[in-house]
Amino acid sequence: MATAKRLTVDEICADLDISRSTFYEWRAKGKAPRIIRLPNGKLRIRQADYEAWLQQLEVAA
Repeated sequence: MATAKRLTVDEICADLDISRSTFYEWRAKGKAPRIIRLPNGKLRIRQADYEAWLQQLEVAA
């Protein structure tokens, strides 16, 4: 069984071309993708959750 890919905050920020502070601002406003907080305090984002979040942001042309 394959494990689901989990992305770091840095990977998300690089993909979106945003700063970490912008990511944390979005998170505080409830506008960031769902996160997983690991026991060591680090954050991870499931790739499937990230893709679903991006899809929700799509606007019909």
